[in-house]
Amino acid sequence: MVKELMYSAPHALELSAIFRITFDRNAPKPSEESIDQLANRLPDKAFCYEVLTKVSRSFAVVIQQLPEELKDPVCIFYLTLRALDSIEDDMSLDETYKNNLLRNFYKQCGDGSLTYPGIGDTEDYRMLMKNYDKVARVYSSLDSSYIEVIEDITRRMGHGMADYADLKVNTVSEYDHYCHYVAGLVGYGLSGLFSASGLEDENLRYQYRLSNSMGLFLQKTNIIRDYREDLDMGRRFWPSEVWEKYADSFSWFSENPEHEKSLTCLNVLVADALRHLPDAITYLKLLRNTQVFRFCAIPQVMAAATLAKVFNNPDVFEKNVKIRKGMAAKIMVYTDNVDFALNEIQRHLESIRAMARPGEEYYHEVIKQVNKALEVLHAPVNSREIYDRSLVNKAS
Repeated sequence: MVKELMYSAPHALELSAIFRITFDRNAPKPSEESIDQLANRLPDKAFCYEVLTKVSRSFAVVIQQLPEELKDPVCIFYLTLRALDSIEDDMSLDETYKNNLLRNFYKQCGDGSLTYPGIGDTEDYRMLMKNYDKVARVYSSLDSSYIEVIEDITRRMGHGMADYADLKVNTVSEYDHYCHYVAGLVGYGLSGLFSASGLEDENLRYQYRLSNSMGLFLQKTNIIRDYREDLDMGRRFWPSEVWEKYADSFSWFSENPEHEKSLTCLNVLVADALRHLPDAITYLKLLRNTQVFRFCAIPQVMAAATLAKVFNNPDVFEKNVKIRKGMAAKIMVYTDNVDFALNEIQRHLESIRAMARPGEEYYHEVIKQVNKALEVLHAPVNSREIYDRSLVNKAS
């Protein structure tokens, strides 16, 4: 705590945000009880919210700030997909059995009599799967309009995960496709839930490109940041079409973190992630409910800050690089209007632009993507025109 206060000392809003979060009695905090103990003690819905703080505290915080109509659907959407991820991430499962589970989970995710003991790559995830019947019963109690959205996305995502189970991400096109399955579809689903609630325009659910970009911007940022963690776990999500231009092996970058080729490869991938930001900015400008806006904007602003942190940063190849806790706290506390969010995104874009070095291989692409994002950031949005296009998409 003291160290974080020292890091944020020159930033008044960060200090203020740290104190507000630290002393917020209403903020959800992980229970000291195990998930198994919580399952034995709590009714189904209370269990779902408690387990959410165990598997994703940051998500639990922002979900509590959603309108009441959306809290349960979004909570269950997250836990359902977290269960699907637990199946995908468990490398000990027989491949045929895993493939079948991934492709058919959507048919069973509302079955309150089914559990999945022994599945998961961490204790919390195994306990979630062991007690999944409690999630399924809350799922089944949701309005049919929400169930339809969650089932559809779970089906699509499960099939995509199964398709990529034995595939490596080689081309940038495959990289986009993989990120679509694991994150872009989440964007589809959230847009569907927002529309179904009546709190956002009914045609937001048809904003496929914008919703997909929201997910891809977050997912690619995490993939770039998590290089070292994935390397140590024997995973590789950076597209070989990119990294093989600079190294003979994926581990070479960790052995040569400050080499020009390592940093060039890193920055090329940052530029690739930035090409999704203009759509994400447009999406945020379309939202009309303040609480829904906060829920969507906070992760996007965090991702922009993270990209600025990892850009040209050799530490990415040696450890998991994160933004200051004070900066994260400021984003969590003060992202409650579009002006603040866009100002923060602009600040991080300008930081990337200032760090880009003329003459480097990546320079022109990075500058092009930064300028595109800034142009959209400052441009007015004609929501009627955008939604008219979505109706065309719907008809086709």
